[in-house]
Amino acid sequence: MSLKIIENFDASVQLDPEAQETLFQLLTHESFLGQIRQQLNCAELEFTECLFQPVPYSTATPKGMPHEFEQYHDSPEYSIINVPPNFMAKAKIFKPSRLCAIYRRLDGDRTCQD
Repeated sequence: MSLKIIENFDASVQLDPEAQETLFQLLTHESFLGQIRQQLNCAELEFTECLFQPVPYSTATPKGMPHEFEQYHDSPEYSIINVPPNFMAKAKIFKPSRLCAIYRRLDGDRTCQD
C-alpha cells in the first residue's frame, strides 16, 4: 500500500445561503447547545459562526485544519466540534462531506472546565 501525498487541498467552504441558515439554526438550537455544554462541562457558550472543512494532515497543516483556524485549536476559550452528519443532511450539504464548527466558551466566572 502506498501513501498519496497531497500537495494542495482546497479547504474553502462556500455554502448556499439557505443551507447555511438551516445549518446555523441546527447548530444553535438549545437542545444541541445543551448537549455540547454537558460534554464540555460548561455553563455558557456561543456558536461563532465559523465553519471549516478538515484537511489532510501534513507538515503545513499539522492539526488537520486550515492554518487560519489553528488559533482556535490551542485556545481554552474555544472548542471545535464535528458537525453531526444528520445536520449536514438536513441542511442539504453534501459537499464538503465533513465540517467542523467553532464554539466560544463564555467562562467569565470560570464555569467552563477542560
